[in-house]
Amino acid sequence: MAWLLLIGAALLEIVWATALERSDGFTRPWPSVLGVTAAALSFVLLSFALRQLPMGTAYAVWVGIGAVGVAAVGILVLGESVAPLRLACLGLILAGVIGLRLLTE
Repeated sequence: MAWLLLIGAALLEIVWATALERSDGFTRPWPSVLGVTAAALSFVLLSFALRQLPMGTAYAVWVGIGAVGVAAVGILVLGESVAPLRLACLGLILAGVIGLRLLTE
């Protein structure tokens, strides 16, 4: 269950980062509200996951999934670079997340 909470927290990290980018410096109310709300929920789910998972592992997985997810949104929605080296670096982050999951009991 802790892993599901952690994945939910990481997915919410993607939502809040994307919403805050769309908030235009908190000048647009709905993206701002969505971003702040998703961030708060993300932290809450992360804190629940930390009850059962090692802190370093949980934080690295949370940040890793969030970073790869936000980069994917940037590529797919915002037209950011799809350079092979950039994709390779994102793949390394994803490999680290998978490795941490496989090595954590």
